[in-house]
Amino acid sequence: MRKIVLAIGCWLLAAGVYAQTGMLRDSLQEVVVTGTGTQHLLKDAPVQTEVISQRQLRQYAGKSIEDILSGLTASFDFSENDMSSRLQMNGLGNSYVLILIDGRRLHGDNGGENDLSLIDPNNIEKIEIVKGASSALYGSDAIAGVINIITRKHREQGIMFENATRFGSYGDIRQHNGLALNFGKFSSYTNFQLQHSDGWQNTSEEAISQTEYHITDSRNKTVNRHTNWQLAERLTYQLTPRIELYADGSIYWKRIYRPCGHHPGVDIKTYDLQYDNASISAGGKWKINETDVITLDADWKRHAYNYAYTDTTLTDGYVNGRFTNYYPYFPGDKELQSDQRLTNISLKGVFTLPYEQRLSAGFDYRYDWLEAPMRVVDGKATDNTEALYVQDEFGLLNPLYITAGLRLTRNEGFGFRLTPKVSAMLKLGDLRLRATWSQGYKTPTTKELHYQYIKNMNGVYLYLGNTDLKAQHSNYFGVSAEYTVGNLTMTIAPYYNKVNDMITLVTIPTKDAPGELITKYDPIRVRQYQNMEDAKTYGVDFTVRYQTKNWTAGGSYSYLDTKAHQYDSEDNTMKEVIIDGMAHHKANVYVTWNHDFSRYYHLGIGIYGRMSSKRYYQIDGDGKGYQLWRLSTSQQFGKNYRLEAGIDNIFNYVDRTPHGLHLGTTTPGTTVYASLTIRFNKGKKLTNKYKSNLNSKDNEEN
Repeated sequence: MRKIVLAIGCWLLAAGVYAQTGMLRDSLQEVVVTGTGTQHLLKDAPVQTEVISQRQLRQYAGKSIEDILSGLTASFDFSENDMSSRLQMNGLGNSYVLILIDGRRLHGDNGGENDLSLIDPNNIEKIEIVKGASSALYGSDAIAGVINIITRKHREQGIMFENATRFGSYGDIRQHNGLALNFGKFSSYTNFQLQHSDGWQNTSEEAISQTEYHITDSRNKTVNRHTNWQLAERLTYQLTPRIELYADGSIYWKRIYRPCGHHPGVDIKTYDLQYDNASISAGGKWKINETDVITLDADWKRHAYNYAYTDTTLTDGYVNGRFTNYYPYFPGDKELQSDQRLTNISLKGVFTLPYEQRLSAGFDYRYDWLEAPMRVVDGKATDNTEALYVQDEFGLLNPLYITAGLRLTRNEGFGFRLTPKVSAMLKLGDLRLRATWSQGYKTPTTKELHYQYIKNMNGVYLYLGNTDLKAQHSNYFGVSAEYTVGNLTMTIAPYYNKVNDMITLVTIPTKDAPGELITKYDPIRVRQYQNMEDAKTYGVDFTVRYQTKNWTAGGSYSYLDTKAHQYDSEDNTMKEVIIDGMAHHKANVYVTWNHDFSRYYHLGIGIYGRMSSKRYYQIDGDGKGYQLWRLSTSQQFGKNYRLEAGIDNIFNYVDRTPHGLHLGTTTPGTTVYASLTIRFNKGKKLTNKYKSNLNSKDNEEN
C-alpha cells in the first residue's frame, strides 16, 4: 500500500510540470468558515481545513454521508451496524467528533453514536473538515475534530422544485424532494428524504463467545432491512436589509426490521428497533455593518428509541427506573428505551478591531435531558453546561497570521475548566505552513454516567454506566505544509493528540457488578465505562491533487498509531490496551474525467479506490483489511436533468466473518445503482451583482 501511494504521488508530481490551466488555484479561492468561525479563502485559512466540494460530491454520487466521507478522505472509517455507523476520525470515535449542520450541532444518538441518516446527501453543498481539538470555539465533543455539513441554499426568486430518485442493488432506494419558494423578503425551503434497503446476509455463521454454541444456519443479517424518512422545513424573513430571521423544524422516523431466530436464548428477536426524532430551531442574524455581525440560535431536539414488538413477549416492567414485575407486550406495542432531548442556545458576535484584528466572542448554553425507564436508575437523568469563549485573529504580522482563543466551561457535575487554542500560519509564496496547539475538554455523557443495558446477540453482555467517571481533557499538536504549483497541490500534516482520562468500555470481573443484575441476567461478560490512565493517537495525513480542465486525479493516505493504558484492579497492574477500531493504514485514490460536449450535454466518469489495513479491537476479534473500487458516471442534460449510474465494489470483495465478531467492511459485494434528478425553476433570473451578494451570504456561518 505504501508503494502504491508513493507511486501515485510521484506520478502526480511529474504531471504537475505539464499543468495547462489554473483551475486548482481557482478552487483554493473557495470560502471556508469552520476553522475559525469566520470567513477565509481556503488557501489563506489560518487553521488547516479540508473541503469536499460540490464538484467532488456530484462526481462521486455517494448514497450516504458515510459513503462520501470514507470514499473521499482517508482520515475516516465506519463500522456500520443496526444501531449506528460508528465513525472514527484519526483514531478517536464518534463521541469525540463534533458534527455540525450549517454550524449547528447534529443530535440523534443511536447506541452512543450519531444517526447519520439524518443528513440528506442530496442537500449538501460542501463539507468542511477541521482536525484536532476545537473546543475553544465549539465546546464538548470536538476533541478529535469538527465536520461541518453546509447545505445547499436556494436563493433565486420564484419557485424551484427538484426530484432525485436513486435505485440500487438489494432494494436500495434513495428519494429526495425539495421545494423552494422565494418572494421578496420571504423564503421557504421544504426538504423530504427517504432511504430504504432490503438488507443482506454475508454469512449464516454466528460466533457465540464463551459458550458451546457455534451456529451455522443463523438468520441474522449483516445489514437488516430498514426504512427511514425525514421532512424538514426552513423559513427565513429579511426584516431589514441588515436583519434576517429564521425558523426551522423537522420530523424523522426510522425502523429496523429484525429477523426472528430459532436458537432459544441466543438470536431470537421479537421486536424491531424504531426511532422518532423531532427538532425546532429559531434565530437571527444582525449585520451591524459590512464587517461586524451578531447571531442568535436556539435549538430544541428530541431523539426517542423504542422497541416495536412483532411477537407476544413477556419482559421486565419498570416504574421510575425500578423493576416492578414482568409485563406482556403484544404485536404492535412499543416500549420506550430512551428519550434524549437537547436544548441549546448560542449567542455569537464577530467584530473588526484596529490593527487588522478580528474578534469573535460568544455564549453557549446546553441542557441535556434523558428518560430511560429500563436503563437508568430512577428512570431519568439531566445535565447542563454553560460556556463563554473569545477568539482573536491577528493579521498585522503579515506573512505570519496568529489565531488565539479561550473557552471557559462550567458543568453542573464537574465544575469549571479553561481550554485554550493557538494557531499560526506562515505564507511563503505558494507554500503555507500551519501549526496548532489546543486543549479539549469533554464531560461524561448522561449515558456514560447512568446507563445500564444488556446485549443478547452473541451471549448476554451487561453494559454499565459509572457515576465515578472523571471529565476528559486533551492536548493536541498539529502541523501542516501545503504547497501548490500549477495544477498540483500537496499537503502533509502530522499530528499528536493525548487524551487524559479517556472514557471507554472495559471488561470488568463479574463480582464487581451489582449482584441483582448478575442474578437477573447471568451475563457471560460485564463491561463498564471507565477512565483510561492515558490515551494517545498520533500519525500523519498526506493528500495530493492534480486538476486540469477535464482531468482530476489524486489521493490521500493516513497513517495512525495509538497507545493507551488501563489500570486492571483485579491483577493490580497497568495494562496497555487498544483504542477500538484503530487501523494503521488507510488510503483513497481517484481519477475523474469531465467534458462538455455542448451547452446541453456534460459527461463525467470517475474511478475511486479505498483501502484499509486490519482494524484492532479489545474483544470479539479484529476487522479484516480490505480494498474497494468504484466506477461512477454522470450525465447532465441542460440545467434541469441529471443521470447518474455506477458500480460499487467492482472486484466483489465480501467479508464473511461470523456474526458477533468485528468486520472490516459490511459490503455485500458488487452492487449497481442509477439515479435521475429533475429540476424545475420558474422565477426571476438573478443579475450577476445579486448572485455575487448571495454567494457571499451563503458562505457566512449560520
